[in-house]
Order: sequence, then C-alpha cells, then structure tokens
Amino acid sequence: MSSPSDRTLTGGCYCRRVGYQVDDAFDYALICHCSDCRSAFKPFAGIPRDRLAFTHGADNLMVYGDDLTNNTHCASCGSLLFSVVRDGKWVHVAMGTLIDTPTIRPKAHIFVGSKAPWHQITDDLPQYQEFPE
Repeated sequence: MSSPSDRTLTGGCYCRRVGYQVDDAFDYALICHCSDCRSAFKPFAGIPRDRLAFTHGADNLMVYGDDLTNNTHCASCGSLLFSVVRDGKWVHVAMGTLIDTPTIRPKAHIFVGSKAPWHQITDDLPQYQEFPE
C-alpha cells in the first residue's frame, strides 16, 4: 500500500475546463469562515505551492489579487480552486474541488468571529476567532 505522499489527487472546477493535480501530502486542513469564504464556509487543505500543477485549463483562470496572495477561480464557471497564501509559497486548496478523496480531514474552524450569522457549527472541532498561531 502506498503512503499518502505517494498519491496524487485530481481536482478541477465545476465546468471541468480547469483541472489540476496535487500530492496527497497536505500539511493542514481547516474550515474557514472569514468574510471572503463565507458563502457559508470553505474547507481547505494547505500545501506548498509547488506541489500543485495544472493538468489543463491554466489559460482559463481568473485571479483576484497578486502573485503572493490571491484567490484563483475558473474564468468560465467561477469555481474557487485555491488561494495563494503565505507570501506566495503555499496554496489553500478548496477541498470541494478535489475529485479524489484526500487522506487529511479538517482539524478546526477558523475566523468564526466573522462567520455567517445564519450558519451554526454543529461538530466538535476546535473553533478559533481568527487564524491560530
């Protein structure tokens, strides 16, 4: 049986015009409730940026921000694929865009101080008002 770091996961947008692959070697996974992710929330998994590669559709991206901090979407359907963070060195992959099931599971809720008031967190994961240090 292979270890998680030997697995490659596939992912993509809703319309499938953009596809990517990423190692199943995420360092952390959280559920974000910040005002940017608050369509309800965004479960994401963090990994160094160089561990994610496009398989197709890299020319069909819509990027909000710059090369160091941004949200990267499909330009056709608008799906949020990932966020570039931590001085451009990491990506927070939107777990809902993964086609394959990752090994990692979210460990906490972050930015619950700005979560949508109509959303109730019903699990037992730790909750942080902001990003934990």
